[in-house]
Amino acid sequence: DGIQQRWFEKWQTIVGEVEAEKFQEFLHSEQCPWQVEELAREPLLLYLLAAMHRDGKLQTEMFVDANVGGAKILIYEQALEWVLEKQRMEEGRNLNPEITKLEPRDLEILLAEAGLCVVQSGGEYAAIKMIEDRLLEQGCQDLKNLIENARQNKREDGLKNSLAAFYLKKSETATENSVEFFHKSFGEFLCAKRMVEGLEDLTEKTERRGQVNYFVSDKELERQVYDLFGYGRLTVEVVEYLMALLVKSEVKLEVLFKRLHGFYLDWCEGKFIEKMEDALSQKVRQLWKWGIESGQRRVDIYTGLNVMILLFELHRYGGSQEELREQLHFYPCGQPDSENFDDTRLLRMIGYSQCLGSGSFVEKVGSFLNGVNLSGVDLSGANLSGADLSGANLSAAKLSGTNLSDADLSGANLSAAKLSDANLSGANLSGANLSGANLIHANLIHANLSGANLSGANLSGAKLSDANFSGANFSGADLSFADLILADLSDAKLIHANLSFADLSDAKLIHANLSGADLSDAKLIHANLSDADLSDADLSNIQWDNQTKWSNTIGLHEAIGVPEDLQQNPEFATAVAHSEAVSQQQESFFEEW
Repeated sequence: DGIQQRWFEKWQTIVGEVEAEKFQEFLHSEQCPWQVEELAREPLLLYLLAAMHRDGKLQTEMFVDANVGGAKILIYEQALEWVLEKQRMEEGRNLNPEITKLEPRDLEILLAEAGLCVVQSGGEYAAIKMIEDRLLEQGCQDLKNLIENARQNKREDGLKNSLAAFYLKKSETATENSVEFFHKSFGEFLCAKRMVEGLEDLTEKTERRGQVNYFVSDKELERQVYDLFGYGRLTVEVVEYLMALLVKSEVKLEVLFKRLHGFYLDWCEGKFIEKMEDALSQKVRQLWKWGIESGQRRVDIYTGLNVMILLFELHRYGGSQEELREQLHFYPCGQPDSENFDDTRLLRMIGYSQCLGSGSFVEKVGSFLNGVNLSGVDLSGANLSGADLSGANLSAAKLSGTNLSDADLSGANLSAAKLSDANLSGANLSGANLSGANLIHANLIHANLSGANLSGANLSGAKLSDANFSGANFSGADLSFADLILADLSDAKLIHANLSFADLSDAKLIHANLSGADLSDAKLIHANLSDADLSDADLSNIQWDNQTKWSNTIGLHEAIGVPEDLQQNPEFATAVAHSEAVSQQQESFFEEW
């Protein structure tokens, strides 16, 4: 755009025409990831990218095989290294230690802690004192000396000058002495980096004579988990960075999974809040001290849900790695058919989270449920409205009365699921497997079930008006008394389906296969059955009108129970004659063949 072009003109005066053109060519090349182009729209990051490119730290080869999160991680890691080591050079000498009184490693610790503090404070800014207090607790000697000297001299610039040198500025909205990142995503990356460092510590262990000893005890693990995750919620962006950094690190993910899973089970049992564990109480006091809204129950819920998100993400990553698939498989309620299976565990945790509001679970965890294994679990009456459950395994799940409105269930396995009275209005169930599912009186108004498998499903009395069932398989399904007004059933397979007393007014049944279907007492007013297959279909007592379309129907002459008045209808009679003629032509062709 114009602003970016003016920036390039100024950059050219600094580095010369050739170098400026090379960077522009890099940004516009097909090999340049879209994440880089996105970051380049921000003036500050554009400068960082340009300087890194000039110094040979940004090349297309870096991004080969990198996924979405991995590409951003590569950029930010290189940017962090450049900021710490290369940004302020004079005669080959790094001036940062002189300016900040800190070595690069201490500066990196400082920035990561600032990132965590900003995110835990709400994502906008963090109090300098919060950053200082946390660093003092960790005991980094140089940082400790810098902070304590500043406090002894009653100066407020102990860390402020160091932070200001690295793209943090004084917050304009906070009332106290606070800082914020010029670019939010850089702060989120640093937050994820700090979290990963903490998670790595949890996996360090020694083994002697078959005995495993973790460097971080279970008690200390609880403290660290509450410290890192006892706030608000993990955002999609932070999780994306966190997982990319974890995968890139050499941390043993199966060990991390095992320890976090143990914490999750204890949390589900209420261990920490009921016994007033120090880890929980300490985090609550911490947040109150820094003016962040908290409380025992709030911090406990946040921590448990955030750990659940991590387990879901590890499970998803494990699914793509054959050697880790079993070791990282997360069953929120335990493995079905095992002695540890507790089918209502997740339902109870959803209920617990509602202490923060009726939609708290979906608001915080709903974006991370795709591909989860919830086979056989009981989520009856739960609020999962708007959740991303695409590709999830919900086979034989109990979902009666569950609110799944506007949820994404595309490609999900809901075979034999109990969904009676469930609210699925506006849900995306395209390509989902609902074979044998119980959907009696379920609400599927405006839902998308294109290509879904509903063979043998029971949808009697279900509300299916204005839903998209194009290409869906209803073979042997029970749709008796269902409301299918304005439904799109084009190309659907309804072989031997029970549609008795169903209301198909204004429904689109173009190319639908209704052979052997029971349409007795069904309403077909204004329905479009053009090119549909009605071989052996039962049309007893159907309601129709002159707007009902029968043109080019197949097997219409074989339909049974056709009402007398319909037989006399000229358009219907023509369609029957055409159907019979086509059938005879086909028989002659096969006899000759």
